[in-house]
Amino acid sequence: MINYPLSDDTWGQEEIDAINRVIESKRFTMGEKTKEFEKYFASFFGSKYAVMVNSGSSANLIAIAALIYSGKLKKGDEVIVPAISWSTTYFPLYQYGLKLKFIDINIKTLNMETQQLESAIGPRTRAIFAVNLLGNPNDYTKILSLCDKYDLILIEDNCEAMGAKYGNKYAGTFGKISTFSMFYSHHICTMEGGVAVTDDEELWQFMLPLRAHGWTRDLPKSSTIYQKSENEFYESYNFILPGYNLRPLEIEAATGIEQLRKLDKILSVRRENARCFRNLFANNADIEIQEEIGLSSWFGFSLILKNRLKNKRDLVVEKLAQNGIETRPIVAGNFVRNECIKFFNYELNGPLINADYVHENGFFIGNHSSNIEGKIEYLYDIMNNT
Repeated sequence: MINYPLSDDTWGQEEIDAINRVIESKRFTMGEKTKEFEKYFASFFGSKYAVMVNSGSSANLIAIAALIYSGKLKKGDEVIVPAISWSTTYFPLYQYGLKLKFIDINIKTLNMETQQLESAIGPRTRAIFAVNLLGNPNDYTKILSLCDKYDLILIEDNCEAMGAKYGNKYAGTFGKISTFSMFYSHHICTMEGGVAVTDDEELWQFMLPLRAHGWTRDLPKSSTIYQKSENEFYESYNFILPGYNLRPLEIEAATGIEQLRKLDKILSVRRENARCFRNLFANNADIEIQEEIGLSSWFGFSLILKNRLKNKRDLVVEKLAQNGIETRPIVAGNFVRNECIKFFNYELNGPLINADYVHENGFFIGNHSSNIEGKIEYLYDIMNNT
């Protein structure tokens, strides 16, 4: 039996050596390595500013908080979100008193249904939170045209799509503010870790104290959101925002530098694996696979059961598990069917038909940074015999 897990290990001796250098330095929490990684990350993706935190979830948290404290969003404002994403796409919106308007997803791309997007825009709508699900970019031509037309802020959750492109631009750089994840199973791994990027200097400056206790210590001397004194002693424990402790470790930043150097190769292999997967499953009458927009970075491979296999997901998932193939739901499925939704201020922009279907009939399998064509062929044979 073949072992086909969700993800593989992208580390080599380079990461181990980087960790040892941090240990030898005896500086373990956020420091110079974090600054080095942030500069490298921003330069790699073509953003002006990057703020590293301890997770992609925390990146979403400081992104929304920065929009609130800068006055770009206000409590009670409405944010349009797709019905399928990870929980911590939505939680910061709830935690900062924003109203969520859920729209259905496109059953083929798994991203928000742009054909419904304009109808969802109302008098209180102030932002669109686009999620690039399983590595697949959104249709940014359509989304940005609506943002321009209605003066909306675009926020991107790019935690599953590092390295994806739409046109000649990286996903995660279209928004006013955007987020990335570097959790173990993602494109690059820093164990835990996330990044928020922006070209807006003010938002960058708000995120710095929000990441670390709300203090002024990390603000530049030329800060436009607070005039720092020359007294370093005072500014070491001076608090201007109700922040958090979301700081990354230097070990995470050091491994992130090594991982980012490998990203182009990782993406190339992932796309080759995707080519194999799509060639095998593209014309399967009982399985819907994800339709690529732009250039996906293929976080994983979704399978949505239909026709002969409709409503048989439990049977299929169990058979795959018995044959060594690990599976997961397509993120959180239809999020409004999760119990925590009872705490939210939210509205549906019509029935979530496709999100419901995926909730009942969808799952995904992993993609790797190494060649897994044999494992994909093994999966194909099992599915054909189910």
